[in-house]
Amino acid sequence: MTHQSELEKVLRGQRAFVTGHTGFTGSWLTLWLQNIGCEVSGLALPPVTEPNLFSAAEIGNDINSQFGDIRDFAVVKQAIDQARPSVVFHLAAQPLVSHGFMEPVETLATNVMGTAHVLEVSRLSPSVKGFVCVTTDKVYAELETQRGHREGDQLGGKDPYAASKAAAELVAGCYRSTMVARANGMLLATARGGNIIGGGDWSKDRVVPDFVRAVTTSSPLPLRNPSAVRPWQHVLSLVHGYLQLAAGLLEGHKDCADAWNFGPLDSDVVSVKALIERLGSNWKKPDLIFSKGTFPETTVLRLDSAKARNKLGWRPPLNFDDTVTLTAEWYRDYYARPSAARALTIAQIDRYRQQIGSTR
Repeated sequence: MTHQSELEKVLRGQRAFVTGHTGFTGSWLTLWLQNIGCEVSGLALPPVTEPNLFSAAEIGNDINSQFGDIRDFAVVKQAIDQARPSVVFHLAAQPLVSHGFMEPVETLATNVMGTAHVLEVSRLSPSVKGFVCVTTDKVYAELETQRGHREGDQLGGKDPYAASKAAAELVAGCYRSTMVARANGMLLATARGGNIIGGGDWSKDRVVPDFVRAVTTSSPLPLRNPSAVRPWQHVLSLVHGYLQLAAGLLEGHKDCADAWNFGPLDSDVVSVKALIERLGSNWKKPDLIFSKGTFPETTVLRLDSAKARNKLGWRPPLNFDDTVTLTAEWYRDYYARPSAARALTIAQIDRYRQQIGSTR
């Protein structure tokens, strides 16, 4: 497999197509790809929050950015045909559990049929060699377990969001097993990531954005489930995993065309309250109020990422403390000078790149 310090050599100069490039993770991924010399095109809905990282960090600069809905097959086809990418990163999704309860049909249409549209157009494109389909750690049927879920565990989902993502995994598995061989033969992998934090996320019903809103408005922070345990990791660790996977696919490593977990070490799996305490010690600590949630939530989520670490050589250099420090620093510096968002984001990407470049 491609060593993590060499992955950028494989990706440099490639045409990359990112669905969901206006989102939180998509923005970080797009900026990293830009910085290493990729020709990036993106298709996504306009950003849904204000502020948002895409606008604040000027992610759309120097890329072919198009607003459009992946539920529209013709829109997807036009965008990919025009971009002629060698690698596709599919991140576009309805990403919120809470919104899934309010809009289940929209969630299923976007996350299942939208994924099918991007896969179908990509497998018929003569340029596409690798496809990274991003799902979630919530695709597993039995989430309440003390051991980390492994890639071979049964898929499932009790809420609309989880069910839609598990279904997206099944659709991607179908394409990998039978459909790509009937067209361009692209190598297809799925990536199941743990709970992501980092600067530039202002989504609703997420712990860190809720924390940021409480701090910046001097309001109390409502916590629905402070004892819930999650596999927290920095967004750059997950983007690093996507890039590691893409490099392997582009090099033709057929073993990479599989499902992969990307999560932190067990020592970095901590409770919501512990995360809030650590964020507060790195920035400011808001008053806490405990409120009952409006939808059911899993108490414990763990991922076993031994496969990615051992077979892909994925070795994120950030532990939990590093992750929280980087996150708090980004928001603190952003609110001190919002115009510096792009420079802040690039600086953190470059710091991370230097760390993985020196890891052997």
